[in-house]
Amino acid sequence: MSSPRIGVLALQGDVREHLRALSAAGAVAVPVRRAAELESVDGLVLPGGESTTIVKLARTFDLLESLRARIKDGMPTYGSCAGMILLADRIDAGGSPLEETFGGIDISVRRNAFGRQVDSFEADVAVDGIDGEPVHAVFIRAPWVEEVGPGATPLGRVTTGDAAGRIVAVRQQHLLATSFHPELTGDGRIHGYFVDMVKGARST
Repeated sequence: MSSPRIGVLALQGDVREHLRALSAAGAVAVPVRRAAELESVDGLVLPGGESTTIVKLARTFDLLESLRARIKDGMPTYGSCAGMILLADRIDAGGSPLEETFGGIDISVRRNAFGRQVDSFEADVAVDGIDGEPVHAVFIRAPWVEEVGPGATPLGRVTTGDAAGRIVAVRQQHLLATSFHPELTGDGRIHGYFVDMVKGARST
């Protein structure tokens, strides 16, 4: 089987870092800014950034409805940080009640739940499905999952500090989301996990 072609939504955020991590995990990694580019990929990464800005840019680039349609139709999609917010079906009171998302994961998330930029931190997180040592996670103005509906499965939680127990990784069928930024650490296991998800979807 040929390597999966995985796009990174290239409107804002750590696009190059995600492209590099996907390539290292064995994917053909490409930036996505147009509907035609979106149609050419087997899976998609939604990087960090500002979720409201990403939605506005997606609308400007005529991508918003195409993104929602492909996610709904089963395209494997991974969202990190702001990408988690974009994949959430609901946003808690920590964000604007009028904010739009792409949706797909049966969760409620709280924006900037861990605090502002100066409150950024790193922690080890054990993630179900990731073998070996815990994932060293970088949290930057990160959300957390407030509520998980019956359709979604928590994969990882913070284990130390005031936020101990908070859900920071979740999966629902073809959708994966983390509060943290694995593209910044050099640990390719989260991207490898997602590449395997895309390969699995192609084989069904």
